[in-house]
Amino acid sequence: MKFKTLSLSAIGLLVSVAAANATASDLCNVAEADRQPIENLQSRLESEGWEIRKIKVDEGCYEAYAINAEGQRVEAYFDPQTFELIKSEID
Repeated sequence: MKFKTLSLSAIGLLVSVAAANATASDLCNVAEADRQPIENLQSRLESEGWEIRKIKVDEGCYEAYAINAEGQRVEAYFDPQTFELIKSEID
């Protein structure tokens, strides 16, 4: 009986680790070779009237801190290959 309990505990641990890795995975899974330069995203956003404060890589996405064309502070995540908006928060 101890063996079964130990085995089930080990399986539970492996499932927990796998689940943690799945939730820790990047929001944007794009190979480095397929990424566009950050400067291209900055140029695009500035042409749309955004004032860029900072752009960095976070969760595999490009994360921009900026003031949008409406004058709102924005934290936005973009796909580094397509520049598609993934998610954003307006302060």
